[in-house]
Amino acid sequence: MRVTQSSLDLNLLLALDVLIEESGVRGAALRLHLSEPAMSRTLGRIRKALGDPVLVRAGRTMVPTPRALEIHAEVRDVVERARALFLTAGQVDLATVVRTFTVIAFDGLPAAFGPALLARVRDQAPGVRLRFLTESHLDEPVLREGVADLEVGVIDSRQPEIQVEHLFDERMVGVARQGHPLLRRTVTPERFAAAEHLVVSRRGRMSGPVDQALHELGLSRTVSATVGSLASSFFVLRDTDLVGLAPTQGLPMAEALGLVAFPVPLALPPLPFAMAWHPRHGADPAHRWLRGTVRELVLDRSVGRC
Repeated sequence: MRVTQSSLDLNLLLALDVLIEESGVRGAALRLHLSEPAMSRTLGRIRKALGDPVLVRAGRTMVPTPRALEIHAEVRDVVERARALFLTAGQVDLATVVRTFTVIAFDGLPAAFGPALLARVRDQAPGVRLRFLTESHLDEPVLREGVADLEVGVIDSRQPEIQVEHLFDERMVGVARQGHPLLRRTVTPERFAAAEHLVVSRRGRMSGPVDQALHELGLSRTVSATVGSLASSFFVLRDTDLVGLAPTQGLPMAEALGLVAFPVPLALPPLPFAMAWHPRHGADPAHRWLRGTVRELVLDRSVGRC
C-alpha cells in the first residue's frame, strides 16, 4: 500500500475500509454520517494516495478494483487495531459503534438465533450490521485474512493462532417428512439403514460417521444424493421419502417446514460446537460484546434443545 507521509491520514483508512465494503460512495457516506460530496472528495484523496481508482464503474454500480480487494484485509486489520488502541481501558459505547461484523456459520444457525441476535443489535448497538456467510467447501483462512470476524459451528481450522472457544457438544437427529413410512414404527438401526438417505456435505461427501456406526453393526445404507446446505436438504426431505440428519440447532427451520425429528438409533460421536476468531480481535471491546452475545444466545438455545 503506497501512501506518502504527507498524505497519511488514519481517517482515510477507515473510509477506504467502508468504501470497499459498500462498493459505493452513497452507502459509505451513510455509514460514516457524511454527505455524498464529502465522501466523494475523500475517495479522491484515497485514489491519489494509493495511485489506484479503488472503485470503478460496472454498469449502474461500482465495484472494487483488484488492488482494493487485495489490500482490504490489511486495511481492515489496521483499522481494527487502531480502534482497540484508542479505546480507553477497553471500554466502548456500543450506541456509537458503526461497524459490520461478518459471521461464518452453517445455514441453520442464523435461522435459530439470528432474530434474537438482530434484536440485541438493534437495542444495544444500532450502528452494527451483520453479514452471515455460509461455510465454504474450501479450507480457506477466512479468519486470518479478515474475510470473517467470527466463525460459529464445528470448527475444523488447523491454523495454530486461531482462538477457539468450545460452547457445547451438539448432537445429530434424524429428519423426515410427516407421514414417512420409517416413522410408523420404532426406528431401529436395521430400518434406519434400509431407508434412502440424503446427506448434507459442503464437499459432496457421501459417507461419514453414520456409515461407520452402521458398519460396526454389519449394516450399510443407500445415499441417494448430497446437497451443500442444511436448508436445501429440508426442502428435499419435505417432498420426498429420503431421510436426513440435522443438528438440533437446525430444528427450528425443519419444524417450520413441517418436518419431523427422531432419535438416530446409532452411537454417533458428538459434534464440538464452538466459536473462533483471530487474535487481533481478542481485546476489541465491540468484538468481545459480539462474542458474548453470540455465546449467550447460542447456549440458551442449546439448553432448550437438550
